[in-house]
Amino acid sequence: MTALQQALAERVEACYLTAEQHLERAFPRPQVSLKLRGQSAGAAHLHENRLRFNPVLLAENPDIFLAEVVPHEVAHLIAWQLHGRVRPHGHEWQTLMSQVFGCAPRARHSFDISSVAPQTFPYRCGCQDHALTVRRHNKVRRGQARYLCRHCNQPLTPL
Repeated sequence: MTALQQALAERVEACYLTAEQHLERAFPRPQVSLKLRGQSAGAAHLHENRLRFNPVLLAENPDIFLAEVVPHEVAHLIAWQLHGRVRPHGHEWQTLMSQVFGCAPRARHSFDISSVAPQTFPYRCGCQDHALTVRRHNKVRRGQARYLCRHCNQPLTPL
């Protein structure tokens, strides 16, 4: 286990200890993994009591990640265990974030995501430039799909 992975595990545990002390009850510990890809920093799987974190964003932003993302995701699991089905960033979650973890209840991170942003391919229509994902670009190349601009209704062509 790397130092950063150890710090992540310790931060998850610290969040649970804080919640247990504040709420005066025990919570089952989640399974934690660093198997989240893409632009999300973390994900809470409520029914499975599982947390997934993005290893790239953790490595690029370790301090703020540990300070904000970990309590954010832990708060989702605890809100689920306390209240059942509620809005993901609703009142219950916001209360946990601010009163238990002392964090601003922000729904999204503000990390630079350029290193995890998907590759896009430039296309053009009659009125503007477009960026197609790898999947859509490959469908165009194989002749499986044709995309139209929503504004001018002309086909998108590769540059």
